[in-house]
Amino acid sequence: MTSESHAGLPKRPPTLHHTRSAASSAVPSQRRAEPGIEHFNSAPADAAEAIVLACCGSRRWARRVVAHRPYPDLESLLAGCDEAGYDLSPADVHAVLACESSTGLPPSAPQAAHTALAAAHAAYESKFGHAFVICLDTYRRDEYLDQVLTGIRSRLSHEPDEERAISAEELRALVRSRLAHAVADHPETGVAGTVTG
Repeated sequence: MTSESHAGLPKRPPTLHHTRSAASSAVPSQRRAEPGIEHFNSAPADAAEAIVLACCGSRRWARRVVAHRPYPDLESLLAGCDEAGYDLSPADVHAVLACESSTGLPPSAPQAAHTALAAAHAAYESKFGHAFVICLDTYRRDEYLDQVLTGIRSRLSHEPDEERAISAEELRALVRSRLAHAVADHPETGVAGTVTG
């Protein structure tokens, strides 16, 4: 599995990823929409599509999310994101997973950690044909490596169909997190700065 883009779609941000939770970003519906939502709602369709495509590489999904604008608040957008995600076919999910890329560790991390992570990713990708995806929003940065290694080791025992279902759920969580960050925190720049792995 390479990190190159699939079928002309942009390369996904690394899957080892953390942002604040979507719930903490939500704007109550009775209040005026925050600037990021207003920007997303009023952006030209191609610009809005580019924002959501940077979070998930399915054009069908992106077009559906954009077509349902305007969204009154972030939670409504994320609910629309989920609904569109659940309607993706297995082939769509496979294509999106093929666009994902695994990330490494900071150069300052011990060499043993780099080696362990690279070996774990290679074993996973060899078995399942796509990068390992996991949403780490509920963990501290210093817990990432342990969570990824533990996750890969436990999920390597899965059958492909079981793992595909788990990967799809993790992907939905990642997409929510990426989109919440892109829209709520960086309304003018799409997903710039969302990857902090």
